[in-house]
Amino acid sequence: MDEKVKQLASATGNKTSKEKVADEETRWYVIHTYSGYESRVKANLEHRIDSMDVRDKIFDVVVPTEEEIEVHEGQRRTVSKKIFPGYVLVRMKMTDDSWYVVRNTPGVTGFVGTGNKPVPLEDQEVEAIMKQARAEAPRLKIGFSKGQSVRIIDGPFVDFVGTVDATFPEKGKIRVLVSFFGRETPVELDFLQVEKL
Repeated sequence: MDEKVKQLASATGNKTSKEKVADEETRWYVIHTYSGYESRVKANLEHRIDSMDVRDKIFDVVVPTEEEIEVHEGQRRTVSKKIFPGYVLVRMKMTDDSWYVVRNTPGVTGFVGTGNKPVPLEDQEVEAIMKQARAEAPRLKIGFSKGQSVRIIDGPFVDFVGTVDATFPEKGKIRVLVSFFGRETPVELDFLQVEKL
C-alpha cells in the first residue's frame, strides 16, 4: 500500500510525509574553496563521497558556470565562466558524517555560514543560480566602457579613432563617436570591428 501512495503522490506532484521530511533535511549548502580549485574540489569531493560511502547523505556537487562570448583579438569564442569563483554548491543532509566528509576535502576552506554553523541556501536562491547556469544563449562579455578610446579595424571607417559612447551587449554592437570634419558623429559598429587603444 505504501508503494501505491508514493506512485500516486509522484504522479500528482504531491509528496508523501516521508518525502517531505527527507526534502526538508536535504538542503543546498555553499562551500568555500581556494580560487581556481573549484573543479578539482568537485572531483575530490565526488571521489570521497564514493570511497566513504555517504551517497545517501551527499547527493549533488555543482560548480555553477555560464557560457560567455568573449571577443579577443578580433575573434569571438565561447568560454565557460564560473558564476561564483571560489565557491561550490553541495546538496546534502547535514550530519556529522557528511559535514566531516565535505569539510575535510582537499581544497575546501569551509562552509559559508555563521561561525561554525553552515547556513543552507533558500530554495529561491538555488533556483535563481541554476536558472542562470542553464541559460541557453551565451552572455556577451563587454570589453569596452563608455569614454574609452578605440580604433576601428573593419568597415568603411577603418583606421579611424573614436570614443565609446554606448554599448549594446544584447545586439553585440557598440556606438563610437568618430570625428568627421571637426564634428563628432556617432557610428554603430559590431564589437568585432573595433579594438582597444
